[in-house]
Amino acid sequence: MAVLTISRQYGSGGDEIAEIISKKTGYRIFDKHILAKAAFEEGLSEQEIVDYSEDQYKAQTFFERLFGRTKPVAQMGTWVEVKGGVRIAEKISLSEEQALSFVRKAVKSAYQLGDMIIVGRGGQVILKDHPDVLHVRIEAPLEERLLRVRGYPEMTRQTFSDSVAARRVAQDLIEKSDAASTDYLKRFYNVDWSDFRLYHLIINTSMLNIEQAAGVIVGLVQQLERSPEPV
Repeated sequence: MAVLTISRQYGSGGDEIAEIISKKTGYRIFDKHILAKAAFEEGLSEQEIVDYSEDQYKAQTFFERLFGRTKPVAQMGTWVEVKGGVRIAEKISLSEEQALSFVRKAVKSAYQLGDMIIVGRGGQVILKDHPDVLHVRIEAPLEERLLRVRGYPEMTRQTFSDSVAARRVAQDLIEKSDAASTDYLKRFYNVDWSDFRLYHLIINTSMLNIEQAAGVIVGLVQQLERSPEPV
């Protein structure tokens, strides 16, 4: 069994690569089903699952960092036993740290299951130095990312006055996503999201297309699976 973590720039093709790898290897992509398993192990309800990842995180402003964020970031269902031994579902508010702690536990649970692809969520840090894990980062130049983002649903659903306006919106999405991922990894794990030392492999999808990149990663995963067990 092996685990693959994928960190990707928005618009680099990382999610598409993960889907191809999943189809070629049979590996599951870490999702809410895995989170539900972790919730069950924590005694929490599966009705509402928190996935506090880079994709849901918004980079803090200067004043938020200065004064601290106290507003709950999510709600989750939990089971509470009342009089007579009856269990009822109750909603609890989760702070940022509580939500993050839950996702960390879920990632470690996914590692124990094996044959898993973990996209984002700080997997490259949470599972740093764990055996049988391959950490990959997917990047692309801005112009390549802009072209790809222009085809995303959040862009195609909008009507733009001209190509300049469309480019401006696409670039704004990229910049906000990059800022959130950078802040998320720095704030919660004190690492630089782009630090090459966090990864075994960095792929530029302007040099390799999506299929080629997925093929390279599949080959490395297969080698990892064939590696002898440590003594």
